Amino acid sequence: MADIKPPFTAESALKKVKTAQDLWNARDPERIALAYSTDSIWRNRTTFLTGRQSIIDFLIQKWNKEKSYRLRKELFSFTDNKIAVQFWYEFQDATDEMKWKRCYGLEDWTFDAEGKMRKRMISGNDLEITEEERWFVDGVDVNDSIISEKHW
Repeated sequence: MADIKPPFTAESALKKVKTAQDLWNARDPERIALAYSTDSIWRNRTTFLTGRQSIIDFLIQKWNKEKSYRLRKELFSFTDNKIAVQFWYEFQDATDEMKWKRCYGLEDWTFDAEGKMRKRMISGNDLEITEEERWFVDGVDVNDSIISEKHW
């Protein structure tokens, strides 16, 4: 992901977003952390983090709770070194009887000159869904799922 560096164009910003999507869908915290600067600052809902080890620890904890995780990210906006992203992900909540949930959210990212993310701020809201309401079912590419306008 760091090979895509600022200043961003529409094409490179979209590539950065989809590369991040694929990286997160692989659910490998150590590999994901390498996309962030060593002193990266995060706000994930009400959790505040700094540094790669904190990111790794956070992601391990996240995916211990959020099973069957499938994520889609879409480019919302960009400037020279910033990208805004709209995202949706679905998961089974291991702390709530494995109920299916979908998170709707927005992220803003700031990058250093080397293309590492030095700041990530997200806001997200979870909604309980049924199996029939799922978009990101097994065997379907998350990019091919149709998300209607009411969800954008």
